[in-house]
Amino acid sequence: MKNTALTEVHIREGAKMVPFAGYNMPVQYAGINAEHDTVRKAVGVFDVSHMGEFILKGDGALDLIQQVTSNDASKLYDGKVQYSCLPNENGGIVDDLLVYRIDEKTYMLVVNASNIEKDWNWISKYNTYGVDMKDISDRTSLLAIQGPKATEALQSLTDIDLGSMEYYTFKKGQFAGIDNVLVSATGYTGAGGFEIYFDNEHAEAIWNAVFKAGEPYGIKPIGLGARDTLRLEMGFCLYGNDIDDSTSPLEAGLGWITKFTKPFTNSEALQEQKAQGVSKKLVGFEMVERGIPRHDYEVVNAEGNNIGRVTSGTQSPSLQKAIGMGYVDKAYAKEGSEIYIKIRDNKVKAQVVKLPFIK
Repeated sequence: MKNTALTEVHIREGAKMVPFAGYNMPVQYAGINAEHDTVRKAVGVFDVSHMGEFILKGDGALDLIQQVTSNDASKLYDGKVQYSCLPNENGGIVDDLLVYRIDEKTYMLVVNASNIEKDWNWISKYNTYGVDMKDISDRTSLLAIQGPKATEALQSLTDIDLGSMEYYTFKKGQFAGIDNVLVSATGYTGAGGFEIYFDNEHAEAIWNAVFKAGEPYGIKPIGLGARDTLRLEMGFCLYGNDIDDSTSPLEAGLGWITKFTKPFTNSEALQEQKAQGVSKKLVGFEMVERGIPRHDYEVVNAEGNNIGRVTSGTQSPSLQKAIGMGYVDKAYAKEGSEIYIKIRDNKVKAQVVKLPFIK
């Protein structure tokens, strides 16, 4: 089991630690609902240093990225971030990721912790462009500081004007007295905020500085449990649950990051799928009757026939109702469609709703 540079800090803070993607990670501190509430209303700090970071550098860096990712990275400019995915050769997704353009010939890819080795091997396989690839995951720490008060809580720590940063952009600068920190206006919660990348050696100093600066704003440490309920309320996909090697980006509602303005891995087959239409779609749903939908529960119609499966589900702390996402046959994917979740052999009524759950 790997540790992050902050594992001992989490243990001291009384976090409940669990194995996640090969790392010893904090799942909760004060409790998932309280932590969820902190991020929606104030500001919370997630240690997400388990994520993977690759640097791609060289004349062919953009060509390689264009080959392996579904989105159009030629639209990026220095300081811009793009959400994308790595399509596989048979219609599924190797991983979803963020692409950062540092300069014309230098990019950073941020990938899911459980897929670091898989993604590295996949991208390397297509690297016929002489691109210099570096995996900096093990020496990079990452904090996600999320919530409506994140800007105020952090501004005293940096000369970067956080309030003027547009969504999905980043800047490099001094942060908490440390040089060369990358501050990114991205996040996985829908609550606003920043993700901050720096070398492991500065982890504890930056953690302490963030909590000191954020104290007047009610800052709290947040675990992976609340990260999951927050992202689900926004309808954001989690790799391994909502998307995987067998789900197409078009089925997953990721057509907006699948750009056929350029060729990429398996683009012809995906273009054909788009023309023909998908047979199943990832939808959001709210429970009408009482019950919590869980990953892999069966979805059925009124007659009890299988029409899909649940990929993610929870009791939404913000909405105080049970919500979920899942793949259903196209005929049942329309907003307002009545579906049923099989919970302990009972058919429990739900309704398809438009994502995100939190508007």
